Amino acid sequence: MINELLQQPLAASRQLVMLDDVTINRILTDTASALLSHQTKVLTANAEDLQRMDPANPKYDRLKLTEERLAGIAGDMKNVASLPSPLGKLLSETARPNGMVIRKITVPFGVIGVIYEARPNVTFDVFSLCLKSGNACVLKGGSDADSTNRALVAIIHNVLAKQGVNPAVCTLLPPDREATTELLNAVGLVDLIIPRGSSSLINFVRDHARVPVIETGAGICHIYFDKDGDKEKGREIVNNAKTRRVSVCNALDCLIVHHDRLDDVTYLCGKLSDSNVVIYADEPAFTVLSGHYPAALLQPATVDSFGTEFLDYKMAIRTVSSLDEALQHIARYSSKHSESIVSESTETIRHFQQMVDAACVYANVSTAFTDGAQFGFGAEIGISTQKLHARGPMALPELTTYKYIIEGDGQIRK
Repeated sequence: MINELLQQPLAASRQLVMLDDVTINRILTDTASALLSHQTKVLTANAEDLQRMDPANPKYDRLKLTEERLAGIAGDMKNVASLPSPLGKLLSETARPNGMVIRKITVPFGVIGVIYEARPNVTFDVFSLCLKSGNACVLKGGSDADSTNRALVAIIHNVLAKQGVNPAVCTLLPPDREATTELLNAVGLVDLIIPRGSSSLINFVRDHARVPVIETGAGICHIYFDKDGDKEKGREIVNNAKTRRVSVCNALDCLIVHHDRLDDVTYLCGKLSDSNVVIYADEPAFTVLSGHYPAALLQPATVDSFGTEFLDYKMAIRTVSSLDEALQHIARYSSKHSESIVSESTETIRHFQQMVDAACVYANVSTAFTDGAQFGFGAEIGISTQKLHARGPMALPELTTYKYIIEGDGQIRK
């Protein structure tokens, strides 16, 4: 059954190559409108999923949809529709001495499979970006969000059918493990797999896939508050990066503080207690915070406090004696997602930017901006933490590959 399902998007992908951009944009805008007109059904399905999950689970916030979030999802889809097509772009053109002309142009991958957990917004993000880039998509959502995903895909299929497009260009697989296994082994049927979720999911996909994979998702993010940092900027940046939305991959996990600025730690963390953020502080920071941060929310750091993606109202603090020590800590524990420095020293900032190995390196900016929409990409299919093909927020250009078009007038090779 799963193999038969996987055959369908491959066949449907050939139809996408012939669709013009006007039709694609109309499908996207119509789908965005249909989402809003059917939001009651979607929210009802989402409520069914939420009932099966403990609200204390960090995934609960990712799973939850609201009218406001649905409006944001629809807005992102319309933004994608407004963007120029990434297809057919001339990347290079060379005329050879024998008169042969070689052109390098962008083309779709074909069929892209996305495996994700309790994040139903991914369903629409993936569909919109794949359609705009000429790719069919195979969606493998988690069981936690199955009711919501089925409601969303039903909306997509209805719009596609009305436009005369094969609904299989957006195929939702069953939420069971058998479907995951089949997708990971779908050589010849799927061109690329992108996992979105926890590090355990990403590691499983990388270790078991026979189809090419782009790793995305896991974010162990640091902010280094330098000895020349502005504490007003630092306070706002730390609070925003940690509390804006704790369940996302760009949320702050570890604040690194220069020893010379330990006296400012209480101020830097001053707003976090309003959100009941638990702080795991190393000994110097713990000493400074004791008596100035709620005792119930302050704990000594352990070995496990560092290198952990909390996805919760929790944060570690590490004290360092120099920029180099901060860089060493980041190099050891970073997932190469998003790292930030707060400093007024141009020289220090430049050194930090040069030395940190991550997809997104910030200076005096919250890590919360690692997001395709915030980068002006319309939406994103994930944040790539690897270096092959794509890195950072992946949107339309990253969902294309290229081919060479060679034209001549009877040339033969001697």
